[in-house]
Amino acid sequence: MIDYIHGELTELNPTYAVVEAGGIGYEINIALPCYSALVGKEGEKAKLFVTEIIREDTHDLFGFFTKGERELFLMLMTVSGIGANTARLILSSYTAAEVRQIIATGNSKVLSQVKGLGPKTAQRIIVDLKDKVLKVDLGTGDSNDSAIPSDVLFPVESNPIKDEAVSALTMLGFAAAASSKAVDKVLKAEPTAKVEAVIKAALKML
Repeated sequence: MIDYIHGELTELNPTYAVVEAGGIGYEINIALPCYSALVGKEGEKAKLFVTEIIREDTHDLFGFFTKGERELFLMLMTVSGIGANTARLILSSYTAAEVRQIIATGNSKVLSQVKGLGPKTAQRIIVDLKDKVLKVDLGTGDSNDSAIPSDVLFPVESNPIKDEAVSALTMLGFAAAASSKAVDKVLKAEPTAKVEAVIKAALKML
């Protein structure tokens, strides 16, 4: 069991990061809060707490900026019908602190807004985790918006934000055309929105 990987951040995208440690580049799946915390740190040392998902046809690493986020991710996966990608989608739609609060207060309506969950699955998450979720210590870094430097802001005309947002959404399993349309709507309303904000808003439309 790998607890964490500490090395040079060589590549960063909204859905995955590559960390080189011991001459090996580890591709690590991440959620948006982790991406936010790492923006602007390419070429620097980074430490991600990881969990391995091993199946017959795949061997994936999922990384988190804090142990608390990882614990919440693993807790979500104990619920029937919630796999790694769905758990990551939940943690990309809301911050870890928001997810904990939503579950603790039994707000299934808000939780069901996550693509693919639906009312029944959202309710199942709340029933299974409501009495457990407040025990998760999220520590520091619940919100990493301040970690995003101003130089990742672009006007909509230059399109790097759109390209990155659409790429992230398609990697999360959404159709490229629908993702592009949703991102266009978000950027039309908020032309200087950050990548994470664009993706979160688009997720609510898809």
